[in-house]
Parts: sequence; structure tokens; C-alpha cells
Amino acid sequence: MSSRYCLGIDTSNYKTSVAMTDEHNNIIFEKSEFLEVEHGALGLRQSIAFFKHVNVLPSFIEEALSKVDISNIRCISVSDTPRRVEGSYMPVFMAGYNAAKLLSSSLSVPLYSFSHQEGHVAAVLKSFDTGLSDKKSIFFHLSGGTTEALLTANDGVHYELKIVGGTKDISVGKLLDRAGVALGYDFPAGKYVDKLALKSGYNGSKYLSKIKAHDGWFNLSGTEYQVLGAIETSRTEVAAELMERISILLFDVSKYLANKFDTKKIYMAGGVASSKYLRAKIRELTNENNSFTINFSSPELSGDNAVGIALLGGKALNESIFNNTI
Repeated sequence: MSSRYCLGIDTSNYKTSVAMTDEHNNIIFEKSEFLEVEHGALGLRQSIAFFKHVNVLPSFIEEALSKVDISNIRCISVSDTPRRVEGSYMPVFMAGYNAAKLLSSSLSVPLYSFSHQEGHVAAVLKSFDTGLSDKKSIFFHLSGGTTEALLTANDGVHYELKIVGGTKDISVGKLLDRAGVALGYDFPAGKYVDKLALKSGYNGSKYLSKIKAHDGWFNLSGTEYQVLGAIETSRTEVAAELMERISILLFDVSKYLANKFDTKKIYMAGGVASSKYLRAKIRELTNENNSFTINFSSPELSGDNAVGIALLGGKALNESIFNNTI
């Protein structure tokens, strides 16, 4: 019997992603690439990011299609909004949606749409080869544009995601990127801050105040101000202390939310969740407190990718076949 494939597309703020999965949730193809940002810049305008996605997507899709018999591609899946709530919109996602719509029409297969956040949830769960079995779980979406704690539950082929904590101003990813650019690295620069922190280790320096949280919420703009002021004094020490403070903050908020919502499982998703320093420190803290678990997916499935979107499309296709609606 021939395999059934679903092709997924995700065009987020700074990354173009295409993936292909089969009916057994195996990853057949995955490719993601950051959009180029000029040296010293702190990001991209939506119009420029859209243009860059449009230029990159055709070669990614062509490469994905070359991996399988096209006649066995049974659906196309795409992220068309940041969140699955009314009014959620970003122009960059239309680059992926337009390409997906054209593919769906050309191949005469269904088109399924999901939010970018739902893709993150599905990709993280893929690392554990499990569905969302618990009635309630907390997912942290940690990226350059988002730092949100999401109370998560199944909602048919979708996920119900309720924001229950996170930042009230800038995201963790934005803080790390701005610190990295100030250190002279190219955007996105968070990974360089992570490497500096790992290289030096935290030595107990106190350039930065403890980041306080209330009821699962916190602010990071004050920490940004302190970081940018202290970088001239000590590059490596500030980088390590910043990663230390962020790791402790996320652990403390996780512990609070796990208790508040009576859940034992916390998941970390988004590009920031691929930080080696963050993972090591949070695991150290979690080992000292086993009342709940904090779970990280593989680094490849933590950042923006289209694997989760392809898996969700396959799930929707299976539901349609089971219900005889296709």
C-alpha cells in the first residue's frame, strides 16, 4: 500500500520552513532557513520578510516534492495566523498561505490551515512521540516575537491555547537578540549570547536585578536596560548572568503555573527553548524539585519549523478519511 503524505509550510517572521510527513508521522523531509538580516539591524519589516519568503519558497517546495511520488501527496497544510484567535494576523504568513493554496489547487488535494503556535505544540509533542494525553498542560512559546505561557488542551484536530502568563512587554527572544546585536553579532543573535554564557559560565556576578514575576506575568524591558548598560563593563559575564536570570525566571513561573493549574507537565517550545544554557539550568533546577516536569523537544523541533504544521495536516486528513468526508 502506498504511503500518504502531507506537505506543510510555515513562513514566520524570520524563517522559511517546508516539511513533509507520512501517515505514520514520520518526517520525510524538513528544511528551514533564517531570512537574511543586514548586519546591525534588529529585525525585518513585514514587507521585506514577505518578499524574501516568496523568493525562497519555490526551491524549498521543489526539493520537498522531489522526495516522494507526487500522486501520493494527499493534503497541503499551512500556518496562516500567529494564533488561532479572531484578529490574529501577520502579512508574512500570507506568503506561505498563497503558495499552499496554489499547491492544493494544482494537486487537487485538501488545504488545511492552522496557527503558527499550534505548529509549535505539535512539533514539540513529536519529540516525545505522544499526543496531548493530559487534560491540561502548559506550553511556553519562547521566541523572538512571543513569550507566552499557554494552557493547552485538545480541540478536535486543533489545540485550544489559553494565555495564562508570560511577558507584558518585550519577549525573551527579543531581549536576547538585542543583547547579541549590542555585542556585535548579526541578528538573530540570541544563539551567540547562549554560546558566550556556556563558554564562561555564571560566576555569581550581579550586574542585573532578579526578574520578578506576579501571577505568571513579568516584564523584561528593565532587564534590557540593565544589560545594554553593563555590556561595556563585561561582555561574557553579562551574557552568562542574563541566561542565568532568564532560566531561573522561567523555572519559577513554570512551578507557579503547574501548581495553579494542577498540572504535572510543562513543555518549552520556540527558538529560545533550543538554548543549551537554558536547558541545562532548568534541568538542574527541576531535578531539585520533582513535583512537576519541564520537557524540551529536540533543538531542531524547538525553533520555527513546518513539521508540526505537516503533522496537523495529516491528522486532519485522517479525521476526514475516518469520517468519510473526503
